[in-house]
Amino acid sequence: MFLYIPAVHRSSELGRVRRSDDGYRTIGDGRTLERIRPGVYAGAEDWAAATPEGRVIARAAALSLVSTDAPVFSHETAAALHGLPLFHADRSRVHVTLADARPGSAAGTVRHRGSVPEDEIVEIRGLRCTSLRRTVADVARTASFEAAVVIADAALRQRCVPAPGRYDEAAAESFLEGVRGVTAGFAHGRARADGVLAFADGRAQLPGESISRIRLVELGFRRIRLQVEVDGPRGPYYVDFALDDPGAHAFGEFDGTGKYTDPALLAGRSGAEALDEEKQREDWIRGTTQRPFARWGWKHIDTAAGLGRRLSAFGIRPL
Repeated sequence: MFLYIPAVHRSSELGRVRRSDDGYRTIGDGRTLERIRPGVYAGAEDWAAATPEGRVIARAAALSLVSTDAPVFSHETAAALHGLPLFHADRSRVHVTLADARPGSAAGTVRHRGSVPEDEIVEIRGLRCTSLRRTVADVARTASFEAAVVIADAALRQRCVPAPGRYDEAAAESFLEGVRGVTAGFAHGRARADGVLAFADGRAQLPGESISRIRLVELGFRRIRLQVEVDGPRGPYYVDFALDDPGAHAFGEFDGTGKYTDPALLAGRSGAEALDEEKQREDWIRGTTQRPFARWGWKHIDTAAGLGRRLSAFGIRPL
């Protein structure tokens, strides 16, 4: 996942900060500033260019700057620090876990009461946060099913996909067992977490693929394979979904804009080159397999009904 994280600064580092009609500015160089929390600012241009997860990390760094004791960031904030994508999360507040504080929200912070053993705390970008295993457990217990699946899928992918087309199922099961061991220690949210962990699959490459899988199951598809290998002219191609239900027998792709904009996914290609390669790949797969091939994007997966209409246009329906 591509991250752009704006730097944050105490007001004392910036000199005198004054309020003008169009925002905050320093007297010295005239830069426009974005107020992150009382006494902490980021450059407005940096803030505008930041990725959503990058802003979450910047807010965490801002809280750390003004805290007497180093906070332990948790839940969605820890997920962002681990490089996991956030889906429909409140990115205006940061999550911390404290042993001796009232749970709730205050000054841009969501406080969770609980203890975090030292062996479940790691340091990332100079900030203390829950380990990957504890983070997935916390999110699986407390977040929406969709948001939690996106994070769990991404964590498994981070841990269990050593190379394209390879998925270490033993490592995945071991990681999930570790997460289940964490959730077993909580009275709240265990059943919700069990559902998330049973559904999680690290073969999903993007949040849109995770949400697509949820929608496909809601539509009634049951035989769904992820990242399916198809022989190509110069090596294997991988298709996001194979729908093997009777009456479907089709391929599907989530066509998020990240495929054509994310530097990590472009791998040195231009967006136009990536688009051309995708079209050639799809033509080959459709022609050699004779299977229907449907593409969809974010606008089609707001609801199961929306994705169902898209698939029906290609004659793809579960029986």
